[in-house]
Amino acid sequence: MKGRLWVVAMSLLVALSTQAQDKFVSLKYGDMDHWVTRRIHESAIIGGKTKLLYEVGPTKEVDGNVAYVNMGGSPWGTSNVMAKVVGIVKTNTSVYPERRGDGYCARLETHIESVKVLGMVNITVLASGSLYLGDIKEPITGTKDGEKALNAGIRFTGRPKAVRFDYKVKMSGSSHRIRQTGFSKKEVVPGQDRAIAVCFLQKRTEDAEGNIIAKRVGTMAISFDRTVDWQNGATFEIMYGDITGKPGYDASLMKLGTGNYYARNSHGDSKPIQEIGWADANEQPTHILIQFTSSLGGAFVGSPGNTFWLDNVGLVY
Repeated sequence: MKGRLWVVAMSLLVALSTQAQDKFVSLKYGDMDHWVTRRIHESAIIGGKTKLLYEVGPTKEVDGNVAYVNMGGSPWGTSNVMAKVVGIVKTNTSVYPERRGDGYCARLETHIESVKVLGMVNITVLASGSLYLGDIKEPITGTKDGEKALNAGIRFTGRPKAVRFDYKVKMSGSSHRIRQTGFSKKEVVPGQDRAIAVCFLQKRTEDAEGNIIAKRVGTMAISFDRTVDWQNGATFEIMYGDITGKPGYDASLMKLGTGNYYARNSHGDSKPIQEIGWADANEQPTHILIQFTSSLGGAFVGSPGNTFWLDNVGLVY
């Protein structure tokens, strides 16, 4: 009996020692306590309302229809955008600050956004809430190739063990998703919606034509398909090298090229990130791409009502 207790005690000590060795490093503004509030004035022809767009960054207010550029060294971009289509200024807000304790968290929502002007434009799209490392080029001028406005990922050379964050999820309750792009009829997409969290470490190079070529160094991707209350300090391992044969590999979330991400090259041109293979497990990355999204399936696909809350986002070493 004493021997068994000694084994249990030693196991607990080892576990506590390992946990104590972990070092959590918050990403800049990863505590979600500071936000830029933008006051955008939509065109009179669609009502002329003043809408609020929120960006993760220094506590600040910006009034006016000015294209947003990340402020205060913030590495975060959002799906909140100002669009200007055929001269009409319209906004979409799907990421919000929400009070949590003494500070704030981020709330990502999937919803329907529409703008209708008789004889000029009639667009209804599904918009999911997305928070990611990178930025976006405004104003958005249309729904086609909208991903090209995204600059996904930031420079990064570390090799963290895991991604850690607090989260809460509310599912829409629908057994299927919809696709609504603005220029076609609403389509039913089979499969329940999910919120997703992704972290890709990449080693990027640029060829003579300005194409962005990448090898995948590290991978973390997880989806959430159930309504849950706050889960604090949830930790998800980053797997290195070729992980296709490892337990936990999910091709739908982790395969090379998933996400169809774009980034800007050294000339400022938007290019698709071409993931051409898996890097060696001991390779050093050049970029990190982290994204949280309230719906699964890419642009304009999801279930209205899906909601994903995030707080205290960082890396574990």
